[in-house]
Amino acid sequence: MTGTIIIAGLGPGADDMITPEVRNAINSATDIIGYIPYVARIAPRAGLSLHPSDNTEELDRAAHAFELAANGHRVVIVSSGDPGVFAMAAAVFEVLETASEAYKAIDIQVLPGITAMLAAAAACGAPLGHDFCCINLSDNLKPFSLIEKRVSLALEGDFAMAFYNPRSKSRPHGFEKILALLQARTSPDQLIIFARAVSTKAQEITITSIAEAQPDMADMRTVVIVGAKATRTIETPDRRYIFTPRSSPSQ
Repeated sequence: MTGTIIIAGLGPGADDMITPEVRNAINSATDIIGYIPYVARIAPRAGLSLHPSDNTEELDRAAHAFELAANGHRVVIVSSGDPGVFAMAAAVFEVLETASEAYKAIDIQVLPGITAMLAAAAACGAPLGHDFCCINLSDNLKPFSLIEKRVSLALEGDFAMAFYNPRSKSRPHGFEKILALLQARTSPDQLIIFARAVSTKAQEITITSIAEAQPDMADMRTVVIVGAKATRTIETPDRRYIFTPRSSPSQ
């Protein structure tokens, strides 16, 4: 009997942000496949095999899932956030595209999750309340020149922007260049949000202006949200809200 593959998003970190649909899939799985820290979030139980692997093994991970499912296993591939946003869903379909007919007969489902970008935005108010874009700043799978071009075009269109994977220890200079680009192309008081470990006990949110932003405010656990020109704040006795109005002034 042919098994199934479910590609599921575990949300940004807090257990209560895992959807009931994803929990049900995990509870009925025979095998969990994913990056080491994501698989570690799954409680062991009888009848469940856990298959953690390193961060650079996405295609091997997907191929392993097809092999297990072809032998009748109910496989759940876990990602953080949403599996379709810079995560495992695309890797699975990259493998499926050139796979055998037997693998193409396997039922595949993608179950959405709450992304870090959306959790960070909600924690601050509504900074993505109007048109926005999401850009992965990692140059592992694309040239940095393309990242710079996309950020430049987003600035030209006055989008709010969310940046994933902004700054790693192995490539700290990329975010420095992007921040310099932002500082050269925006108003000094335009808002920028650094949301680290959002939804977890270690959550840290820093709201500042682009002029005052520093590269070391970001790391790989940080989502950076750059406001549009219209993005602004509301101060209340208890907290500060950031929002982007739903309409834009005439150009």
